[in-house]
Amino acid sequence: MLAAYETLGFFGRDPWWLVLLKAVFCFAFLVLTVLIAIVWERKVVAWMQLRIGPNRHGPWGMLQSLADGVKLALKEDLVVKHADKVVYVLAPIVSAIPAFMAFAVIPFGPADDEVSVFGTRTPMQLTDLPIALLYILAVASVGIYGIVLAGWSSGSTYPLLGGLRSAAQMVSYEIAMALSFAAVFIYSGSMSTSQIVASQEPTWFAVLLPVSFVVYIIAMVGETNRAPFDLPEAEGELVGGFNTEYSSLKFAMFMLAEYVNMVTVSAVASTLFLGGWRAPWPVSGFWPGANHGWWPLLWMVVKIQLLLFFFIWLRGTLPRLRYDQFMKLGWKVLLPVSLVWLVMVASVRALRNEGYDFGQVVLYVGAPIGVILLLALLRDFVRKQPEPAAADHGAPPGGEFDPMAGGYPVPPLPGQQLPPVPRRRSRAPQLQDALNGPDHSEGS
Repeated sequence: MLAAYETLGFFGRDPWWLVLLKAVFCFAFLVLTVLIAIVWERKVVAWMQLRIGPNRHGPWGMLQSLADGVKLALKEDLVVKHADKVVYVLAPIVSAIPAFMAFAVIPFGPADDEVSVFGTRTPMQLTDLPIALLYILAVASVGIYGIVLAGWSSGSTYPLLGGLRSAAQMVSYEIAMALSFAAVFIYSGSMSTSQIVASQEPTWFAVLLPVSFVVYIIAMVGETNRAPFDLPEAEGELVGGFNTEYSSLKFAMFMLAEYVNMVTVSAVASTLFLGGWRAPWPVSGFWPGANHGWWPLLWMVVKIQLLLFFFIWLRGTLPRLRYDQFMKLGWKVLLPVSLVWLVMVASVRALRNEGYDFGQVVLYVGAPIGVILLLALLRDFVRKQPEPAAADHGAPPGGEFDPMAGGYPVPPLPGQQLPPVPRRRSRAPQLQDALNGPDHSEGS
């Protein structure tokens, strides 16, 4: 804890112009990364689908995202007649601003290895807090209000459905994300982002805490509403989701917020689990200066871009989940796994702090978990499968299921089967007779 406060002592000493310059750098870095990510996504997905992709604007189509931004700015700005005008306008702003604010505590270099900016020594981080990751969670949760208010203020049914689905989705996956954070807190002994990166020497937390890393990767995809978890914007069923009634720059702000959130959660994943600004092992093994000077900025950017490629790869590979499957994954899989893993991590740290060796830790922690898993397997093995429920809804005494018994179509329940669909008799013989005559076979 004392080391954490010593690290935080490097912040808060910059002159006002340097603080402003760092803030402008964070904003420009996010906007530029978004412009690159949009073109990169379209190029990669086109490559995966054997298409050409954007190739008109700029060399190799690299200015396509800039052209899209200009096009959105020049489109007619429509406002729904019966919308709540104030909330309707504020919703995109509320959605976009927190995405930028969360980037303030991301470290691009070691706090104690300051670089020179116009003759002034400063760490490559805007600021840091003793509760920096709680600040990230709090700011990310504010962005949910922008999506919910956008769906509600439009005064339309489909945006409202998209907003509600997005709220349920983001709240559900924020819980799993917070639990993955908690394991990092316990292992590093700090909530400061700079101290967490400093704690990943020599081994990254992705290796020490693999379950937390996997849970966070899944949760960050659900948190950003990206495929295959893009249920709030499922264009096949929601006509665009919460942003259906938006156009021009207000629609562009929602799109900007989505991509900025992608960059932010990628930077958080790099900070918590992938060593942050630290060079990967092969480079740091033979190059002692890889983690000094301006080089940490390069490693951080490379890790963010690799995680953005992971987002694009998922979009071009996996189909969209059903909503019930998606919520089941969050509440019945990620949440229990995160809780069990958190208890294991806390137990291991407590035993190690008491001086127990590795074998005793494995015995005291692994043995109870193994017994619980064995009992669960035995319970599933000996448990008698329930009999199929009788088809009592819409089923006459004969046992057949009538999907229109209640006056409107209903799907069959488990154990029920639809009656065979009557089909029209094939007309192939009649057509053959009409072509060849009833008394003449084909070719005669």
